[in-house]
Amino acid sequence: DSARPMVLLTRHSIREKAANNGFASYQLPLTEIGRTLATAWGKYLAEASKRDLVACVSSPIPRCIDTANHMLEGYAEGVQSFSTFDIVEHTLLVEPGSFVIDVNLAGPHFKQQGALGFINAFLKQELPGMKQPQKGVRDILNLLFDNMPSDQHQLLLAVSHDTILAAMFSVMAGHCNIEKQDWPCMMEGAFLWFEGGIFETCEVHWIWRGQHRVFKP
Repeated sequence: DSARPMVLLTRHSIREKAANNGFASYQLPLTEIGRTLATAWGKYLAEASKRDLVACVSSPIPRCIDTANHMLEGYAEGVQSFSTFDIVEHTLLVEPGSFVIDVNLAGPHFKQQGALGFINAFLKQELPGMKQPQKGVRDILNLLFDNMPSDQHQLLLAVSHDTILAAMFSVMAGHCNIEKQDWPCMMEGAFLWFEGGIFETCEVHWIWRGQHRVFKP
């Protein structure tokens, strides 16, 4: 929609492999390929999106910040002039913060069930220490809404994690169960925009894997 400011909500780029237990430490950095991919994606945005990238919110975890920085570097390469700005770190884009309220209650279930099982249990509201799914999604969308650029040809970049995107997109699509193939890949994301000037009454339009959907928060 060329008449609306938009958000690109993306998972961080390719990181180092997790340990044998499959749980990714927040200290795992991007790989060299991951840094190159983020830069290339940013440059492509500059050349193809027809929007000015003017703001960024990110999880405070280093690989998300690094993804944002490399995307901004790539974007700057693809435009004639680029006004720099600070990346705003926000705990609503990481756990605990997005959906987890009490990590001591929720954490053991994540370790027992793995990421996919954990998200499916969360969607069914079977886990302790968690927000109600719709409430968690509203909180993140409200953050994006509050940071939206004012001009119709501008873009907000938001960088987060796979579990958060998986939960968000499932709730917004009305799904109570997802499969492995539904999981967001590294550096994969969705474009979103808002119809309406007040968050409580707006519609959220979003494009994920080529499909346009509408969600009412």
